[in-house]
Amino acid sequence: MIRVNDVLDKISEYHPEADLGIIERAYIYSARVHEGQVRLSGEPYLTHPLEVAGILTDMRLDAISVAAGFLHDVIEDTHAGSEDIEELFGPEVRHIVSGVTKLSGLSFHSSRARQAESLRKMFLAMADDIRVILIKLADRLHNMRTLQFHKANKRKEIAKETLDIYAPIAARLGIYWIKNELEEASFRFLQPDEFHRIQTLVAKSQTEREKYMQTVKDYIQEKMDASNLTCEVLGRNKNYFSIFNKMISQNLPFEEIYDIIAFRIVLDSISHCYEALGLIHSMWKPIDHKFKDYVARPKPNMYQSLHTTVVGPFGERIEIQIRTREMDQVAKSGIAAHWSYKEGKRIDENISEKFAWIQDLVDNQENFRDPGEFLENVRIDLFQDEVYVFTPRGEIKTLPFGATTVDFAYMIHTEVGNQCTGAKVNGQLVPLAYELKTGDIVEITTAKNHHPSKDWLKYVKTVKARSKIRHWIKTQEKERSMSLGREMLEKAFRKEKLNFSALSKTEQLAKVATHFGFKIVDDLVANVGYGKITPLQVVRKIAPKQEPAADQESIFNKLVGRVVRKKRLKDGVLVKGVDDILIRFGKCCQPVPGDPIIGYITRGYGVTVHRTNCVNALQMTPERQIEVEWNQEASETYPVKIKIVSGDRVGLLADVVGNISKFGANILNASSETRENKMVDSYFTIGVEDTGHLERILSAVRKVKLVQDVKRIG
Repeated sequence: MIRVNDVLDKISEYHPEADLGIIERAYIYSARVHEGQVRLSGEPYLTHPLEVAGILTDMRLDAISVAAGFLHDVIEDTHAGSEDIEELFGPEVRHIVSGVTKLSGLSFHSSRARQAESLRKMFLAMADDIRVILIKLADRLHNMRTLQFHKANKRKEIAKETLDIYAPIAARLGIYWIKNELEEASFRFLQPDEFHRIQTLVAKSQTEREKYMQTVKDYIQEKMDASNLTCEVLGRNKNYFSIFNKMISQNLPFEEIYDIIAFRIVLDSISHCYEALGLIHSMWKPIDHKFKDYVARPKPNMYQSLHTTVVGPFGERIEIQIRTREMDQVAKSGIAAHWSYKEGKRIDENISEKFAWIQDLVDNQENFRDPGEFLENVRIDLFQDEVYVFTPRGEIKTLPFGATTVDFAYMIHTEVGNQCTGAKVNGQLVPLAYELKTGDIVEITTAKNHHPSKDWLKYVKTVKARSKIRHWIKTQEKERSMSLGREMLEKAFRKEKLNFSALSKTEQLAKVATHFGFKIVDDLVANVGYGKITPLQVVRKIAPKQEPAADQESIFNKLVGRVVRKKRLKDGVLVKGVDDILIRFGKCCQPVPGDPIIGYITRGYGVTVHRTNCVNALQMTPERQIEVEWNQEASETYPVKIKIVSGDRVGLLADVVGNISKFGANILNASSETRENKMVDSYFTIGVEDTGHLERILSAVRKVKLVQDVKRIG
């Protein structure tokens, strides 16, 4: 276990003038307020802030950051308040600690809403002070190192959030050592079978690979020495998650992954880097489309390096990175390598510009109040490679990979996007769905009375474009729903001999709107138009129906009521606030019990249930959304489609079918196709009870001989 003296010694090495007093005081205060608390591992809670502070010194952060690291959990987990932190350690430490603190004191209607608001709060704080996210990354890293002490379902939940949110943030900040460790740990808990399979495959060929690595390093060193280039040649194994992703994305077996080992040449200057590149290309033939010059054009997170892939000494592909020592330091530490937060100073302005995406992230999320939508858009914002394009005036614009001319139009201005009718790329007319490439010169054509199209949502990539298009559609739909809702209410009120127009201006209807959770009557009317509330529900609040006396209820009605109630209990999904409604399941995502779900009202078809992360569901108008939950008392099976990638052999399908049937799952549909490289893609639709049942089947199928990958699709 790390000790406080280790933390103080480390920070003294790289920052001799650091205020060690504030760190010591923070440690003592943290020890006092956390006294008696233990972690799930059984260790004293203080071990966690100590480890977090140690990770922050590994990032070479300043004294304020390390002190905040010791205190990062005190507001959330102890009696201490933010005022106490400010009084003892100053406003700077209080601001950082408050930014890291989750919103555990407030009540939310779901854990998803709590997660979304905690992230929103963290992004706002990190836009103001980047140290907030650096401490959060250190906190998450230590939590992932001790994740085995959590229950299985909690492990998966934390690992998924880490892979979706925190690993991409570490990558965007250029802190690759943290990104790699977070990905590796998440992979181990999310897909343990695949993790251990790749671990075993890598271990089998370890000795042979080490011998090969040394041979290639010797070749490179010899070539550099002959040209009097002082350098350090390094070889490293790629992490398991990276290998797994390559196997899946390229449909390759482990044996055909060529770049499990990557080489790095570290030199003294940029000119030496280009000279070394020339020497490598003279020794081994380069693969043209695999060369990337991140020295001349650095990544947004300040990463610089020359990347090349060559055909090596034994006819195999070799990936080589060439960089200076300073670039190597930035590649390891990212933003922390450029740290200029010394007592009282702010971070370098140029560095702040490099990380303007953080402010964009905050700005883009302001329009999304729905937690599912917010979380999905955060993932989109974080998981993006960039392309660099030009305006007709020569200004450079950065967009995510796969962005279209519509995304470019919205980046210029919301009105340019809304009125976009066409585009020219490099002087040629292109469709609006055209995907931009680095170096393209883009010109947008607009027309005054033109409006966004719902079809644009199918291909835009940026959150800004999507939010502006949806805002316009939402405004139009609200107007239509207001008109329809008013018409439906007037009709329903007339049947009861009531005047809706007159009542709509009274306090009575305002109270009805409040009862249904709306601030004004217009919102109530619009939701009747959307189909979320029926006109009869509104009428009954104004003029309640007289219930017949209980003793007058016929025996027939009692019996029918009993049958109906029993039947309803068997429904797999319950709709909040509605007893009797038609339920359908989205064929696009095929939800099963255990999946987080959401309902969408479809006129004339009742409620369609989707998984919360379903692409189609995310494109629907949030106003049509309704809360649904799985009925725990129901006992049904639900169809799920799975894909199995395997080698070809006699008896393969029999073994796969045997493993599916062993767990009592009915096979509803099956098909398979053999590719030219003798790999087999098999598709099964099976009936399962819940996600646990599905996971047991997938785990069993993964153990079948020659099966490489099994996944749920849809």
